[in-house]
Formats: sequence, structure tokens, C-alpha cells
Amino acid sequence: MRMVTAIIKPFKLDEVREALAEAGVQGITVTEVKGFGRQKGHTELYRGAEYVVDFLPKIKLEVAVTDDQVERVVEAISQAASTGKIGDGKIFVSALERVIRIRTGELDQDAL
Repeated sequence: MRMVTAIIKPFKLDEVREALAEAGVQGITVTEVKGFGRQKGHTELYRGAEYVVDFLPKIKLEVAVTDDQVERVVEAISQAASTGKIGDGKIFVSALERVIRIRTGELDQDAL
């Protein structure tokens, strides 16, 4: 089992959600986050004063999948989230040691 974590631009959330549904994903966790990478933020003008916005709004998606779903999920996120411009985000894939469904006590792949 794997945990696929993706950081994407907020306006791409609906497209990514639809792509994941088509890839067979049954559930995702979405969190609004802030951060920066190579974008390094930007400057904005507010009431005549210029200020630096260091942290940009992003969306963090977390998807727990079986090993055989990983490539399909990564591909779906990559294609749906891409704009071809800086700041499109990143995808992280990490191992899941154990998953437990609280309601039923099901374990690992049965819990997904």
C-alpha cells in the first residue's frame, strides 16, 4: 500500500478530483495549505503599499492506494494538475505500513 500526497494549484482541484475518480480512487483527503518552492512567492500592491507574499495558497491531496493503483493515480494527478508553468506542484509517494478502518476494524487493503 502507498500514500500518494500531491501539492497542487487550488484551481486545479476539481479536474484532479475527476481524474482520480476515473482512475478508480474511492476517497481523498484535501487540505488547504500555504507554501513555496521555486516560485519564491510574489509581490502585491495593497492600498498603495507593496508587500511580499512569501507563502502561496496550495491544495494538499492525500490518497491511500494499493500498490497496483499507484502509477495510475500518479499519472492522473500529473495530467490533471499540469499547466506547464512554474508552481504546478509536486507528488510524493510513500509506503503505508498499516491501515485500519475504524468502523469495522478491517485491515490494510480491505480498509482502503
